[in-house]
Amino acid sequence: MPDMSASLALTHLVPLAKEVDDNKVTPGVLGFIVFAALAVGVWMLMKSMNRHMRKVDFEEPPEAAEPTPAAASGNGAPKKA
Repeated sequence: MPDMSASLALTHLVPLAKEVDDNKVTPGVLGFIVFAALAVGVWMLMKSMNRHMRKVDFEEPPEAAEPTPAAASGNGAPKKA
C-alpha cells in the first residue's frame, strides 16, 4: 500500500515540475529577504567597527631619554667602588 501512495504523489508532482522554466527561475522573495538581512548585518558591523576604531589612540608615547654616554660606553655591568 505505501508504494501506491508514493507513486500517486509522484504522478501529481511530475507535471508541476515540468511547468517550471529553467530559464526563468529567480531567487524570489525569500532570496531578496536573505540578501537584505545580510546587507543590514554588514552595515551594522561596519558602524560598530567605525565606532570602535575612533576610540583607538594611534599616537605612540615618546621614546625614553637616551642613556648618558658613561652608562652607554660600559659593558652593562655595575661599577665597583
